[in-house]
Parts: sequence; C-alpha cells; structure tokens
Amino acid sequence: MKHITTCLLALFVLTSGQSQMDKSLLVDIESVEQQVIDWRRYFHENPELSNREFNTAKKIEEHLRSLGMEVKTGIAKTGVVGILKGDQPGKVVGLRADIDGLPVTERNELPYRSKVKTTFLDTETGVMHACGHDTHIAILMGVAEVLSKNKDKIKGTIKFIFQPAEEGPPPGEEGGAKLMIKEGVLKNPDVDVIFGLHINSATPVGTIKYKSGGTMAAVERFVVNVKGKQTHGSAPWTGVDPILISAKIIDGFQTIISRESPLVDEAAVITVGKITSGVRFNIIPESAELIGTVRTLDPKMRELIMRRMNEMARDIARAYGGEASIEWQNNTVVTFNDPALTAQMLPTLQHVAGEENVKIMKATTGGEDFSYFQEIIPGFYFFLGGMTLGNTTPYPHHTPDFQIDESGLLLGVKAMTQLPLDYLNAN
Repeated sequence: MKHITTCLLALFVLTSGQSQMDKSLLVDIESVEQQVIDWRRYFHENPELSNREFNTAKKIEEHLRSLGMEVKTGIAKTGVVGILKGDQPGKVVGLRADIDGLPVTERNELPYRSKVKTTFLDTETGVMHACGHDTHIAILMGVAEVLSKNKDKIKGTIKFIFQPAEEGPPPGEEGGAKLMIKEGVLKNPDVDVIFGLHINSATPVGTIKYKSGGTMAAVERFVVNVKGKQTHGSAPWTGVDPILISAKIIDGFQTIISRESPLVDEAAVITVGKITSGVRFNIIPESAELIGTVRTLDPKMRELIMRRMNEMARDIARAYGGEASIEWQNNTVVTFNDPALTAQMLPTLQHVAGEENVKIMKATTGGEDFSYFQEIIPGFYFFLGGMTLGNTTPYPHHTPDFQIDESGLLLGVKAMTQLPLDYLNAN
C-alpha cells in the first residue's frame, strides 16, 4: 500500500509540474527546428550502412563536443555517447537514437536524396535512410543542444546514446544495441531508465502513438539450407531439384501461420526474403539457400513456429529425396514498454502533443533492438508522426520511395526534451 501511495504521489507531482512548459525551454526548442531539419537532410544525403557509420559518428561527435559534453566514441564500433550532467544531483536517463541506413536505392526527386552507392553482400546497391534513422539522429542532436543550454533544469544526468547497426550488423559481425550493452553503454554512470522514438510515415504529423507492454515483435533470422542432386535440366528424373523443394518449403511455412498459429492471441509472420540457387538455365543445381525472418509477439507461439519450421523443412525435403536444415539467429526480443514507466510518462507526451494527439496503438510485427536495453532497465519507446495530414498513401518504411514530413521533427524534439526532465524531477 505504501508503494502504491508513493507511486501515485510521484505521478501527481509529475503531472502537476507539467501544467505549463517552461517558456525559455520552449524558445530554445523552437529555435533549433531549422538546424534539426538541416542535420536531417545532411544525414539523409550521406547515409552509411550498419557498422560502417564512420562519417555519421564523426558529425555527431563534433556536435556533442561543441556543447561541452563528455563524449565517448567507438562503442560497438561506431557508436557515440554524450554525457550531460545537470546542475543538481539525481538519477540517470538514457536517450537513444539509431544511426544506420539501409541497402536501398532511393527513388524520388528530393534535392537532398541519397546518391551513395556501395556493394552489399556481393550486390551493387544504393544506400538510403529508408527507415527514418536520419530523423532520429537529428532530433537527438537537437535535444542535446537544447538541454545543454538548460543544465539548471536537469536534476541528474542525461546520457545521449547514438547507436549503430539497428538494422543488424553484417554477417559474421557483432553490432547494435546488444554489443553496446556488452561494451558497457549502460554503465559509468549507470542508466536508470531509457527513452526512444521512431518516426512513422503512416502516422499523421503531430500525433504520437504508444503501447504499454509488448509493442514490437521478437525477430529471428533464418537460413534454410536445401541439398538436392545436380543434373541436366533436360532430365530432372536423374537428380533431386532443390529449387522445387524450396518452393514446397516456402508454401509449407505459410500454413504454419494460417493453420497452426493461434492468431487470435497475437500476430505472427514468416517471410522468405531471399532465395539463392543455380548458375545456369539448363542445370538443376545441387543446393539452394532460403533466407528470411520470423516475427512473433508471444514466447509460446515463437517456440511453436520455430519447431514446426524445423520439422517441416526437414520432412518436405525428405519427401522429395533431398535434405534441409535451418540455421537460426536471434535479431531482437520483444520491445516491451515497462507499464509503470509508460503510465508515469504518458502525461508528458499528452502535454507536449495535446491529449487528443496521443493515441494507443496495437502491437506491430516490426522489430527493434531497443528491446535489448529494455531487458536490462525499464524503457519506453513510442512512435512519432511523419505523414502529412490528409495523405492517404504513405510510402512504407524500407522502400525506395519512403519519405517523411519534416514538420513532424519539432514534436520529437519537444517530447525527447521533456521526458527526461519530467522523469528526473519526479524521481
């Protein structure tokens, strides 16, 4: 009972303290808007892939050092951390932004569109901020500038975490949030809670969406290795066709979702995103490789789906005279918003965006390695509107046409500035 009373009192103090945003703070936030947009355009025009964000990290480092922060670099290869100590003692809040781009060739006429080209997994491709990480960097750099001017309002310490490789490190490498944690990003000083956001092209500008508890899916990467028997394309009966077996396996996987998974409990997805096999039109090859992802929001469903995929790949291949096995790699766990922290910080979001603009969302099958931070400490992750009002056909994330409305960035700066201040003042 005493614990409940204390929590209610803290929430009351937090809410009552939000009756009016500090005017000087609001002036500082609004004054940085154009700079945030300019930063975003720079990063959009100069994207870098996971674990290769060298110039991105340098630009972030230079800005944080210019603000007089203690700066640490090279964390998880290219990660940057800035530490801002307030004028009053208190707890430590982490603010996180992911910084990597994707192997996507941009397709639009923006004057700051990416023209960067590279080779990714032996394939020539463009590089693009096709998920909005450029906006996340710019927003957090803006927050750093605002809060560095307002250390008298900070009761504690704020740790700015610019994280590489959220999209996943290249094969054979470590990276992302998991490696940052391994290398001590949540230590010295020890972080008590962490906040993060993600821009969303399908959410109207001015809107914030959130969910308490499980919010984004656990993500597994899988590789199915199919072994057949090579032969001439004119005589398939003299071999075992791994391409045919692959097609049957892919078809079978989808029945695990449509016929075996209790979708009334939670959503789940199996996607095969890459198939590699063969070198010539008239040769049935010896092997095939399928690469894909499984998305789950429930641990029991995750176990069921992975077990049935292993069984189905093996048995289908055997039925056609071949062999198949699956290699698994966990990419993220469930992004879980701590319910108590979510309830505590909801009034802050309602204050900066307007109560009518803060909406509860359903869980999504997208994945986020912010979830690894949340395994260690309480965390709160929310979605920021990046779609122009009235737009009914937004381009999806991870596509060549992806775009966001930059007028939504200011709300991101407001939210990520006010969240740590309100948390620290209440704790």
